[in-house]
Amino acid sequence: MTAQTVLLDFSIDPSRIGDKVGLKDTVKLLEKGLLEFFPQLKLIFETSTSDGHLCVFSQNDAIFLNARFFNHGIIAINIEYFKDNVEQPFVTFDKIRSLEKLLRKMLEAERSKHFPPIKRGCRIDVYLTSSDERILEYDIDKVIYEGTSPFQKIQIVHSKSLGNMLVLDELQNIAESDLIYTETLMQRGIENYEGKEICILGGGDGALLYELLKEKPKFVTMLEIDEMVMQVCNKYLKSICGDVLELRKSDNFEIIVDDCMIYLDKFIKEGKKFDYVFGDLTDIPISDTPTGEVWNFFRSILEHSFKILKPTGKYLTHGNGANRPDSLSMFEEQLEKLEPKVKFTRANAFVPSFMEDWVFYQITFDDV
Repeated sequence: MTAQTVLLDFSIDPSRIGDKVGLKDTVKLLEKGLLEFFPQLKLIFETSTSDGHLCVFSQNDAIFLNARFFNHGIIAINIEYFKDNVEQPFVTFDKIRSLEKLLRKMLEAERSKHFPPIKRGCRIDVYLTSSDERILEYDIDKVIYEGTSPFQKIQIVHSKSLGNMLVLDELQNIAESDLIYTETLMQRGIENYEGKEICILGGGDGALLYELLKEKPKFVTMLEIDEMVMQVCNKYLKSICGDVLELRKSDNFEIIVDDCMIYLDKFIKEGKKFDYVFGDLTDIPISDTPTGEVWNFFRSILEHSFKILKPTGKYLTHGNGANRPDSLSMFEEQLEKLEPKVKFTRANAFVPSFMEDWVFYQITFDDV
């Protein structure tokens, strides 16, 4: 059961709204067209606004329709109604499409657009956002798990096309469809991990560790702070993590549940060095400037990671969406400030559950 909102908009000659007579005729035309689809619709309120005019219609107190007439020549229509589990034939997508065509003709609109219903108040939330804050609607049909750890909100949802998906704090993280994400992060086929010492910072879904172990490394140390994430992924994302989150330790890997900064400091003091360090923590922040707690954390992770890398070592991490060049540029500016100097390359991959192109970084010492 959801409250549903259908959006339509039309572009007409602005003079037809700015002129009182023209506005009155346009409102009448709109009402005439609406009545063909909603025969019991009544105008219950209208008023002039600073930027045009507003009309509110209702049909049996079940459907409410707001029409905003903007002086710039835009008519924006919002239709709101409640839909229970029983199909309600008075508002269907085909009906809305037909309504748009009729109103476009009657209003002599230059252009028009209708959108599928936006579902609000759902028990199952089907909307997530892209890196550049666009609304993405998923074919999620059930919530498999939902809980809150000391660090974040954790959800496992099922998508008909993507499989089970891990959502942390309302952000999509990885789905069963996303092998390309892990393979691009680790640069499979490009990097040689056989016999190498590797450290993973984060990686609680287990996917990176699981795939790295197939490359026959000498040893992988994984530092993950959120025990609950690992337990949940071990239960509901077996296809991407195998049994690594269940075993936790073997002859070629160990998962340590703790703050990675504590162990980075420990490794630095011990003089421990790795061939590869993976930053599989949070994505590059979205902000106006590279300041604040998250950016400070990022800088600290980078500084500490290069202190535990061998001279020929490499730091690999995920960045952000390719549609956020501002965020990526700020991250690259931080790389330029590191001492000793580093250099980097980038790789892109379209990640199914992100529904967008994602950027990954490969960073080495500048003299390598």
